Amino acid sequence: MRIIVVANQKGGVGKTTTSHALTAGLVAKGYKVMGIDFDPQGNFSIACGSVNYNVPTVYELMKREVTVEEVIQRMKGGYDILPSNIMLAGAEQELLQTGKEYRLKEVIEPIVNNYDYIIIDTPPSLGVLTINAFTTASDILVPTTAGIFATTGINQLNETVKSVQRYCNPNLKIIGILFTRFNPRANISKQIKELTQQLSEYISAPIYKTYIRSAVVVEEAQANKTDIFDYAKKSTVSEDYKAFIEEFLKGDIE
Repeated sequence: MRIIVVANQKGGVGKTTTSHALTAGLVAKGYKVMGIDFDPQGNFSIACGSVNYNVPTVYELMKREVTVEEVIQRMKGGYDILPSNIMLAGAEQELLQTGKEYRLKEVIEPIVNNYDYIIIDTPPSLGVLTINAFTTASDILVPTTAGIFATTGINQLNETVKSVQRYCNPNLKIIGILFTRFNPRANISKQIKELTQQLSEYISAPIYKTYIRSAVVVEEAQANKTDIFDYAKKSTVSEDYKAFIEEFLKGDIE
């Protein structure tokens, strides 16, 4: 069983899209998967089709007001999710007790072995929510665009990872950097990719050979509350994510 956190403190780099595609793609490969929406924006929940606002969420779970079994929702794509909404933003101020970094790990403990993979979508920050995700995880996947602010943020993320490794989770590691919304013909994309290659060597995290191209069908799939494979299986983005998942699994096997 592996717990993968999809993280980058820069917004707009495709974290939610990648979390959703990885969750759905692994299910299509026959794995049992749960997604955790750990972003107060709740975009992962909405994209998966979780729109019932009268059910408990990760927020109530983090406060230990409900059990993890009460929060799990079964989605039409064949995976489970722990949904989120804006109330989760309050956790940043409310989780003040000693050991707050371990709260997510503790509350999902009863069900982690029911899954082959757990995918955690995180907010665009390095606050207490992301630290909880890092403390819980085995691996971190870093999606990034070919923009200077997105790629330089990876170094800051790596410093946070080092701190979590030192104090909370010594086995945590960054398994790879995935380029999203990538235009291979743009000169700036090539330059940024070269810069990121140097950074990847510095933090000992490889760049996936697969890159995800831009396409409007991503937003359309999210608006229709379905994954990219179900909505547009022949699109370039769908093909890109399929190739990425193959590369991801190959690394997992190796």
